[in-house]
Amino acid sequence: MPSWKYSCLLPGTEATWRNLNIVKPQLERRENKTYNTFTAIIYRTQVVAGTNYLIKVQNSDDGYVHLRVFQALPHENQGPSLTDYQTGKTKDDPLVCF
Repeated sequence: MPSWKYSCLLPGTEATWRNLNIVKPQLERRENKTYNTFTAIIYRTQVVAGTNYLIKVQNSDDGYVHLRVFQALPHENQGPSLTDYQTGKTKDDPLVCF
């Protein structure tokens, strides 16, 4: 998936945070960890048959994770789902397609 198909970087918004509340438990299950800090910093979108989100999330004082989240079209009545993620990221790591 080329990164040029994604939007420019946008600051985390209330809608992004709502999606995070849904995908946070999905990441915690996969990683077998609990995150006390989980804040959207920036994100990008890609419109497909729904929307893909790339989201940079601060998950500790100096730790970050990059999430790829898919939100289906509204008529499908499905919540956002975590499709992929990258841990061990820093504040300065670029948010690019993975």
